[in-house]
Amino acid sequence: MARALFIYFILVILIVTKVSAQDCTNLGQTPETAFPICGTATFQQSNVPICSSIDLYVPGCSGTTGAANYQNKNPYWYRFTCYQTGTLGFILTPNNMGDDYDWQLYDITGHNPSDIFTDRSLVITGNWSGSSGLTGAKPGGLNYIQCASAPSDNASTFSYMPTIIVGHEYILLISHFTDSQSGYGLSFQGGTAVITDPLEPHLATAVAACDGSVITVKLNKKIKCSSLARNASDFNLAPFAGTIISAVGTGCSGSFDMDELTLTLSTRLQPGNYTLTIKNGSDGNTLIDNCDRTIPLGESLNLTLLAVSPTPMDSITTPGCAPQTLEVVFHKKIRCRSLSPNGNEFTVTGPTPVTVTGIILNCLNDLTQIVTIKLAAPIQTGGTYFIHLDIGNDGNTIIDECGEYTPDTTLAFIVKDTVSANFAYNINYGCASNIVNYSHNGQNGVTLWTWNFGGSGTSLLQNPVITYRNFEPTTTKLIVSNGVCSDTNEVIINFDNLLNAQFEAPEFICPSENVNIINQTIGNISLWEWSFGNGSIFGLENPPAQLYTPQDNTYTAIIKLIATNIYGCSDTASRTIKVINSCFIAVPSAFTPNGDGLNDYLYPLNAYKATDLQFSVYNRFGQKIFYSTNWTNKWDGNFKGQAADSGTYVWILQYINIDNGRRVEQKGTVLLIR
Repeated sequence: MARALFIYFILVILIVTKVSAQDCTNLGQTPETAFPICGTATFQQSNVPICSSIDLYVPGCSGTTGAANYQNKNPYWYRFTCYQTGTLGFILTPNNMGDDYDWQLYDITGHNPSDIFTDRSLVITGNWSGSSGLTGAKPGGLNYIQCASAPSDNASTFSYMPTIIVGHEYILLISHFTDSQSGYGLSFQGGTAVITDPLEPHLATAVAACDGSVITVKLNKKIKCSSLARNASDFNLAPFAGTIISAVGTGCSGSFDMDELTLTLSTRLQPGNYTLTIKNGSDGNTLIDNCDRTIPLGESLNLTLLAVSPTPMDSITTPGCAPQTLEVVFHKKIRCRSLSPNGNEFTVTGPTPVTVTGIILNCLNDLTQIVTIKLAAPIQTGGTYFIHLDIGNDGNTIIDECGEYTPDTTLAFIVKDTVSANFAYNINYGCASNIVNYSHNGQNGVTLWTWNFGGSGTSLLQNPVITYRNFEPTTTKLIVSNGVCSDTNEVIINFDNLLNAQFEAPEFICPSENVNIINQTIGNISLWEWSFGNGSIFGLENPPAQLYTPQDNTYTAIIKLIATNIYGCSDTASRTIKVINSCFIAVPSAFTPNGDGLNDYLYPLNAYKATDLQFSVYNRFGQKIFYSTNWTNKWDGNFKGQAADSGTYVWILQYINIDNGRRVEQKGTVLLIR
C-alpha cells in the first residue's frame, strides 16, 4: 500500500503519495492472477517485485478528514475457497522483521476478482498498521480494521479472526509498504475454518482430436501449472509407435493452475483403443494440486479414436413448460460458422404448428456442442413433437469439428400441456358452519394439487371438503402441476349467510332529546326485531327516533336488535344508554369534603355536553391547587396530600358546547366547609 507520511505539528496529519513504480503485471500481483493457496503448509514468497496499482477503499479509514490514501503497493494476491464455515486465522512472517506488511480480505463469491476495486461491500477485514514485523489475524486481535498509523504508535498489527462461510470464495491482498524484496512466509493457523480442498487429484477424461494429432486431457480439479513437464514426460501412451512430444496446460500463460492440458503427438493416431498413463516426469513427479497432493502414479485413462464419420444430433434437453427454445446436443463439437443464424437447418413438427426463428450459440474457438433453437411462440399444446435437421439454404446441413457434414436427423421430444388452476366450489350453508365442496377437473395431466384455505387449513386432495365457522370473506388459493407446467389461482369466497347484528346509538341522552339509531347490520336479513327499553318495539330495518321520559334520577335503558337472515339464522346486538335527568352544566357554590358521602367533591355537574373542557381551582393567593380536563375527575379538597383550609376558593370553567360549537368560559367562587 502507499503509506501515509506522518508530519507532526500539533495534530498528526496522514498524507500518502503514490509510488513512482511500474504497473503490477506479474502473475500473482493482480486479483485476476492471484495465487491459489491451501491451508496445509506455509506459503513462501522469496521476493516482492516493486510496483503500484489502483487505490483501495478501507472501511472506517478511507474518506475521513486527514485520512491516508490507501493503495495496493507492491502487492501479492491469494485466493481460496472455504470448505467448512469457521474463523480464519493466519500469520505473515517477514523475512526481514523491519519490513511493514499490510493486508485486506475480500469475499468475491459470484464476482470478478477485479470487482474489489469498485465494490466496497466485498471487504471483510484487514490491517493497515504502520508498525513492522508480524501481522495477520489471530484470537485477541484488534476488532475490525487498524487504519494507517505512525510506526511510533505501536498500533496492533493483528486483527480479529473473521468468520468465513462454506462455499464462498475469498481473495487476500498482502501489500508491502517497505520498498524491499526480502519476502515473507504466509501460513494459515489458529482458526476453525477449513480452506483445504478435500478432493484428491485425478485424471478425468482424455479425448483425441479428429486427425489424431493431439490429445486433450481433462483433470478433476485445478492442478499446478508448474508441476507439468513441458516435454510431456509425465505421460505414456500405449500402444503407440510414436512419442508425445509436448504438453501445454490450458490457461497457464495467465494463471498458476489448470484443469486441462493438451498433449501433442509425433505421429497421428490411427482409429483404435489406447491407454494413457501418468508417470513421474523429468521433474520427478506426476501432476500436483495446490495442496501438494499428486495424481497417483500409474493412473490411466482409456482413449478410443473412432474413424472419422458424420456426427448426428445426439439428444435434446427435456423441454420445460411452454418452451420457446429447444436445446439440441451433438455428440461431437459443431463448427459454429456452418450454422445459419436464422436456424433454417432446423424444422419442428407436432400436434400444433411450430416456427423456428433463429439459433443461440455459445462458441469457443468456433466450436460448440449445444445449439439453442428459438421458436416464434411457446409450445403450449402437449404431445410428441419432432425436430428435424435438414439441408439449409447454404446447400448443406452443418459441419462438425472433424469437417464432416451432419446427416439428416430427426429427434422426438415430449411437451407437457399447460395447465389451469381454475376450480369450482359449492357451499352448503348452516348457522353454525358452512361446508364448501371444492373441485378441480384434473385436465392436462395434473398430478399435484396444493390448496390453501386462508385460516382454515390446507389440502393436497383434488376435491377437498372444508368446514368454515367464520363467515367473513376468505381467500382460497390453488396451485396445480403436471410435473412440468404449473398454474396458480386465487378466489375470494363470500358467504351469503354472513350475519353480524350491530347498530349505533348514543351513550347518553339529555331530557327531551330524541335518540337516533343507525342500523349497521351486515347480512341478507329477512326479519328485524327491535326493542328500545321504553316500551316500544319495531319490525323494520331502520327504526324511528325514540323518546325517553326523564326521571328524578339518571337511569339506563337497553336497546336490543335481533336480526334473522334468509337462512333462518339469528344474531343479537344490544347497547345500554344513559337517560340523564339534567344536562345543565353548573359548579356548586359550596362542598363539604368530610367523607360523609354528601357533597364531598367539587366538579362541574352534568357536563355531558362539554368538550375540550378545562376546570381549575385557585386559593386566595392565586395559586392553582386543582386542574382537570375531565369533568368526572373531582377535587377532594386536598392539596399536595394535605387538607386545604376552610374558606373561599375561585374556580374557572372553560369548554365548548357540543350542540352549538360555542366556547364557554365561566368563573365563580366556592366555599369549602369542614
